[in-house]
Amino acid sequence: MPFFPELDGLAMEEVGDFLEQKAEKHSIDSLNWAKQFPYQPVTIFTIAHSEKYIYVDYFVRCNFLRAMNYTDNSPVADDSCVEFFLQLPDSDEYWNFEFNCIGACNASHRVDRLSPTRLSSAEIAKIKRYASCGSRPFQEMEGIFAWNVTIAVPFSLIGVAGDALPKYIMANFYKCASRTSLPHYLSWSPIRSDKPNFHCPEFFGKICLK
Repeated sequence: MPFFPELDGLAMEEVGDFLEQKAEKHSIDSLNWAKQFPYQPVTIFTIAHSEKYIYVDYFVRCNFLRAMNYTDNSPVADDSCVEFFLQLPDSDEYWNFEFNCIGACNASHRVDRLSPTRLSSAEIAKIKRYASCGSRPFQEMEGIFAWNVTIAVPFSLIGVAGDALPKYIMANFYKCASRTSLPHYLSWSPIRSDKPNFHCPEFFGKICLK
């Protein structure tokens, strides 16, 4: 994960273009449950960090687009959704940050899927967001859609000081849309489980901070 201190001076709608030019691209293309859910929308993310934030930009190209949830801590995974889960070194907890295509966020930290500690509205408000689809909710639409969601998660939110960043984090990145006409569950780092489950820190990949 490259380091760009100048990211903090950009408006969020400018971050995606900056990362497009400067950062490495990664595909979210592990079709872990191909028999049940074969649909595979194009999903690419770029990632970088400053001293204060982790920045992630997602680009998605898909055939159905849904954004029924417009408040934070609502079930955004039902909609056209991208997600970022991370775990700090030597921590039993991991953090999940989920965003639908209009930027509504569901976020928590936990030791397993069944025991979340939800982030408060004030904590979620610290996450910077830009959604190319705007912020108004809408019912599912059929067609060919290309959209971006750009997010910036403050290190302070996950308990990390800017002058003491870890050498790496463990993480996974996801694309899902549980209640669309083409439900799907894609990941960056492959997951080996019988049914869709993103809450598998044992399959997180290693992201080194430069």
